[in-house]
Amino acid sequence: MLRACVLATSLLAAAAQAGPQADVLHWWTSPGETAAMHALADAYRAAGGQWRDLAVVAAEQARAVLMERIRAGNPPTAAQFNASRSFVQLARQGRLNALDDVAAQNRWAETLPAVLLDAVRVDGRIYAVPISIHMPAWLWSSKAALAKAGIRHEPRSIDEFFAALDKLKAAGLIPLAHGGQPWQDLNLFSAMLANQGGRELYLAVLRDRDATALQGEPLRQVLVNYKKLRRYVDAASPGRSWSDSTALLISGRAGLQFMGDWVKGEFTAAGQQPGRDYGCATGLSPRSPYIVDGDVLVFPKDKHGSARAAQQLLARVATAPATQLAFSARKGSVPVRTDLDTRTLDACARLGAAALRDAGRLVGNTEMLLDPEQLTALENAVSDYWNRDIPAQAAQQTIARILQNPNSSTDTRRQP
Repeated sequence: MLRACVLATSLLAAAAQAGPQADVLHWWTSPGETAAMHALADAYRAAGGQWRDLAVVAAEQARAVLMERIRAGNPPTAAQFNASRSFVQLARQGRLNALDDVAAQNRWAETLPAVLLDAVRVDGRIYAVPISIHMPAWLWSSKAALAKAGIRHEPRSIDEFFAALDKLKAAGLIPLAHGGQPWQDLNLFSAMLANQGGRELYLAVLRDRDATALQGEPLRQVLVNYKKLRRYVDAASPGRSWSDSTALLISGRAGLQFMGDWVKGEFTAAGQQPGRDYGCATGLSPRSPYIVDGDVLVFPKDKHGSARAAQQLLARVATAPATQLAFSARKGSVPVRTDLDTRTLDACARLGAAALRDAGRLVGNTEMLLDPEQLTALENAVSDYWNRDIPAQAAQQTIARILQNPNSSTDTRRQP
């Protein structure tokens, strides 16, 4: 009995010395994402914490699990989320712990881009920890395909972009690798809006919902050129995943793709290297808007506040310079900090890190700028326009109605 008591006491003492435990709910489950998650977990353990992994395959499923556990009064210590209007709703419901003290102690205002801080700030307080930055509208190219089509360099303007597509088509290649899923259709539209319309039009349409911009000729021209891209995709495009579209570039069958920097994992897995086998550009010009997207961690409130120590430790560790570099190197993302030496990252990540230091190029992604209902409605409208014979002016009117009316129906597929 005495030995049992001594053993129990020793186990309790060891547990106390092990540091705060963090149950972390996330959807980092692909090989690159898992490697990045381990970098974060190892850093947390090195700082004295205990990491308990709660991995879920899909983002939607992970968010559903989070909400169910919050409703049941048993929330995880931390959960992966996106900087979105859904996150804002969660904070305003009083479900999350604020992180103003950690942000102040670690000088986030000085080291993180303002657009990112604004995305995790709700009513003047910070409620999430930025983990990584992804830009969803990179232009990727197959060096082999461009060479076969006689294209000497990646396009640097809208005119050069369409000229390159024509040359690729003439060479018998797939000019534009695109997966015909609604979210990918909207992603391609956002890329065209940013690259053709520039930062001013992008923000006027998606952030300000300015009536003049929504009804104007520049947006109509963006829609015309967006629909023009339809002639450059292959017949197998509808329903195809982004990764299968990237595989077309890897094999040299397709020339160009607008997609996020998560595609680097596909190139890496195939043994390809940036600059040698594929090209990456943050836009069609050095001044193209850089759309900020990425992962954050939120920290749900628990009944007695017992998780607070684990949450604060994880928040500090996640934004530490060494953690940021290790996480980004594995995930293919760009660090959230602008004060890091990024020479250890790949060439594409270095381009992204340089863009982050140029505040005049930064814009939020659609999830940051639109309510969930508006985002769904816009996605449906843009995808419908892409797939059906709808005049650009009619599509423009539908988009204007959605963005100017928060109560617009999310079912736009029957609209003319």
